[in-house]
Amino acid sequence: MKKLLLIASVAMMGTFANAQEFKFGPKAGYSLSMLKADGDGESYKFDSKSTFYAGAFVEYKFNDKFGVQGEVLYSPIGGKQEESFSYADMGAQVTGSEKTDFKLGSVQIPVSAKYFATENLAFALGLNVGIITSAKVDYTSNATVSFMGETQTESESGSEDVKNEMNKLNLAPFVGAEYTLENGLFFDARYNLGVSNLIKNPEGNETLKNSFFQVGVGFKFGGN
Repeated sequence: MKKLLLIASVAMMGTFANAQEFKFGPKAGYSLSMLKADGDGESYKFDSKSTFYAGAFVEYKFNDKFGVQGEVLYSPIGGKQEESFSYADMGAQVTGSEKTDFKLGSVQIPVSAKYFATENLAFALGLNVGIITSAKVDYTSNATVSFMGETQTESESGSEDVKNEMNKLNLAPFVGAEYTLENGLFFDARYNLGVSNLIKNPEGNETLKNSFFQVGVGFKFGGN
C-alpha cells in the first residue's frame, strides 16, 4: 500500500511539474509613442515619436494553454509638435516655425494574462502600469522678419522641466501577440491604450493621454 501511494505521489508530482513552466529573460524593442490632448470640445494629436524600451520579464505557465507574465521596462515616451506661422506686425512680415518635443522618462510594469493558441503562438491581455520618472519639454523657434526690403532671422531654443506639472501614474491597458522559436528567441507586438490624464492640475476638462505601440524581441531562459 505504501509503495502504491509513493508511486502515485511521484506520478502526480511529475504531472504537476510538466504542467507548469517558469521562464525569464531580457527583452527590448521599438516603441511608437503618441500624445493626445483634449479640452473645451477640441482635440489635438501630437506627431508620433519613435523611441525604445528595454528590460526583463518573468513568465509562468499554469498549463499548455494559460499563463501570466510580469515585466519591468524602461522607456522614454512623449510626442512632438511642429507648427508654422505667418503674420503681419506693424508693416513687417513675420514667418517661421516652432518645434516642441515632450520627453517623458518612464518605468513600465506590464502584467498580462497569456493564452497559448499553439506551443509557439500566444496572445496577451493586460495592464501596463507606468511611472513617470522625468518630464521635460525641448523647444525651438525660428522666425524671419521682413521690413522695407530688409530681412532679419531670429532663433530661440531651450528646455523646460515640467515634472511637477505631470502625474506620475500612467495606466495603459494593452493587447498583444507573441511568437517564440524553439531556441527560446521570441518576437512580440503590443498596443497600449493610455487612459490616465497626465496633467496634474488640469483647467476644466483638459486631458493629456499617452498611447504607444511596441514591437520587440527577447530570449526565454528556464523551462520545466
